[in-house]
Parts: sequence; C-alpha cells; structure tokens
Amino acid sequence: MLTIKQITDNTEGVIRGLEKKHFTDAKATIEQVLAFNDKRRSTQNQLDKNLAEVNSLSKSIGQLMKEGKKEDAEAAKARVAEIKETSKTLQAEMDKAQEDMNNLLYTIPNVPYDSVPEGTNAEDNVVEKMGGMETELPKNALPHWELAKKYDLIDFDLGVKITGAGFPVYKGKGARLQRALINFFLDEARASGYEEIMPPTVVNTASGYGTGQLPDKEGQMYHCEVDDLYLIPTAEVPVTNIYRDVILDEKQLPIKNCAYTQCFRREAGSYGKDVRGLNRLHEFSKVELVRIDKPEHSKQSHQEMLDHVEGLLKKLELPYRILRLCGGDMSFTAALCFDFEVYSEAQQRWLEVSSVSNFDTYQANRLKCRYRSAEKKTELCHTLNGSALALPRIVAALLENNQTPEGIRIPKALVPYCGFEMID
Repeated sequence: MLTIKQITDNTEGVIRGLEKKHFTDAKATIEQVLAFNDKRRSTQNQLDKNLAEVNSLSKSIGQLMKEGKKEDAEAAKARVAEIKETSKTLQAEMDKAQEDMNNLLYTIPNVPYDSVPEGTNAEDNVVEKMGGMETELPKNALPHWELAKKYDLIDFDLGVKITGAGFPVYKGKGARLQRALINFFLDEARASGYEEIMPPTVVNTASGYGTGQLPDKEGQMYHCEVDDLYLIPTAEVPVTNIYRDVILDEKQLPIKNCAYTQCFRREAGSYGKDVRGLNRLHEFSKVELVRIDKPEHSKQSHQEMLDHVEGLLKKLELPYRILRLCGGDMSFTAALCFDFEVYSEAQQRWLEVSSVSNFDTYQANRLKCRYRSAEKKTELCHTLNGSALALPRIVAALLENNQTPEGIRIPKALVPYCGFEMID
C-alpha cells in the first residue's frame, strides 16, 4: 500500500496518479487518509506530553514526601492517576485512527509512474514492440480446440465431467507438451540466475493482503472457507510472501526466484468467444518470476525481466507484441506494467501470455519487506514479477500457428523436452 510519507510529501501528485488509474473519488479518499493521519499524530503528541508530565510528577512525589509536603504529594499522585486514565482514552482513539487509516489505505491502488500512458481500457495501451515470425497456415486452418480434439490432446468435455467448465484434461502428447513447456521455462529461468522455489498453492489471508490480491481481488479467488485459505491465482503470492516481515541485507539484492505452480482463478463474469478452449481457464499452469530489489536498481531488473520473456517467445518462434499498459488497464498493485501477447493466426486475435510488473514499494510496504543498506539504514524494497510464461494461450498459439497438412510442428527449442518433432 502507499506509505503516509508518499502521500504527505506529494499529495497532489498521488491524487493525479490515482486519477490516471481512474480510481473513484481519489481526492476525497486521500483527504480522508490525511485526516486520519492528523488525528493519529495529534493524539500521539498529546500522549507524549502526558507521558512527560507523568514522568515529571512521579519524580517529584518522592521529593515532596521527603520535604513533608504530603498533601502536595497526594495531589501529584491523583494527577498521575487522572493523566493515565485520560491516556487510556487517547490511546484507544489513536489506535482507532491508525486502524481506520490502514483499512482505507488497503483500498487505494498503487500510483502509476509518469511513463504510464493515459487511457481507460486495453484499446488505449501502447504497442512498444513487435517481433517473431510471420505464419502461413494451410487453407481452412483450425482453432486450437478443434486441433486438440482432432489429435486427442485435450479433452474439454472430460474436464466438465470431472470438475466443470474451465478445467481441461490434457492427454498423451498434449500432456507431454505441457510438461515440456514447464521444464523449458524453468531451465531458461535457472540459466538466467533465478533460484527455483516450489511453494504451497494455498495461502492464508495475510499472504493475500501482502501482495495485494486482498481485498481487491477477493471475489476472483477460490476461498476454502472452513480453513480460511485461498487457492493461489499466481505463484507471485506465495513466493513474494517468503519475504514478508523480513529485513534483508543489501548484499542479498537483487533476489531472483522462479516457481512453477498450478494457478486458480474464478474468472467471474467471463463469457463469450474469448473464453473458448484454452483462452480463459479456472485452473492452469504457469512459471512465475519474482524479484526483490533496491529502488535504484529496480528499473534495470524490470528491463532484464522483459528481455527474458521476449527471449522465450523468440525461441518458441511465435509472433508477439509488447504493450505498455495505460493507467486504466493496469492492475491494482502495479506502478508500471508491460503485457506480452502472441498472435493466433487461426483465431485472428492477440492472446495475452505474460504481464511483467514493477510494484515499486507498494507490495513491500504491505509485506514489511525491507533491506538494510551499507549505512545501516533500513528502507523498503521494490518488488517485481512476471509470467515466464502462462501455458494455456502459449499452447493455443503453438498448436494453431504450427499446424501443417502433415500435423503440428514442434518448435526446435522444445523438441529435446517433448521427445517428438510433430504431433500427427
């Protein structure tokens, strides 16, 4: 969440940033935060004065007794008791102001960087770069859901029988292709210096708040109500929470972690052609990159992550584009975000396969993730993450863009992982 220092040091800038994200009533909300903070500070000041007076009176009581001024000593004792009783009330007021302020701060999104373009939705995102190979498909090319059925790779109906819509069953070479992609992505991450983590796929409420999925995305997460645990929407949640309530040494930074997990999303309200086949699932596989870094190095870390994801798409020989997201299309927690999309020739549309985000200190403040500098000063870290990559739409694009009259060609980089060159 935003720090009070960010808000007090640059109130108008914070309001403008929130308006860029189209946050409702930005000015009124920030003014309310400042009012709670003023209440907290004024109450704290009075408590400090009360404590100083109590300490002074307490020291004087003994001296008054020595001097035989018993009535004055008793009056001092009575005053100490009175102040302590008043301080209990003040402490309760201060705690309430702090709680109200924190609860409000949890509802306020991160402020976007100046480099984030203005805009309200995906149509206003800026194309930064395009790359990859042009694809020529055979006549009457099929979408991936038809190819999956033709080659017996994925059974969507069986998934409905076992669980429900959005939970496909991968079979034969379809399952092997999934495993090949996971291993390929993990090997590429390790080669780039990422340490692999195998985290839990359910998290507690504190972890959800730590990375900002709660309270913003509560309705999109699967909640195990009896145990009050949540199925993870991404490995970002458990991996980043490794560093909750941790003070790192500056020499440890940047920390680079990768993780393969299953991911679970309710996708409430999703419908239409965009959800057909693998386009939008409730359960899917993904390899995630997470970085914890110093503020002055996070820009470089972000670029390195973007280069890494682009390198994966090049090796998979997929046509892709990189988008700089506008304020209205960014996530609640991101300060700067780039999306990667691959082009599906059969569907004639772009499919998002990765978001690579810099969260500045927003998550770190929630997590209390800090580092101690060489000067022994403790500061908030920057957190970053990105998909490298999410599998469903990668699989969709690979199947569709590589279909030939003889079968589906496997990109060269994946052949050693698959153990086959064609799906036929």
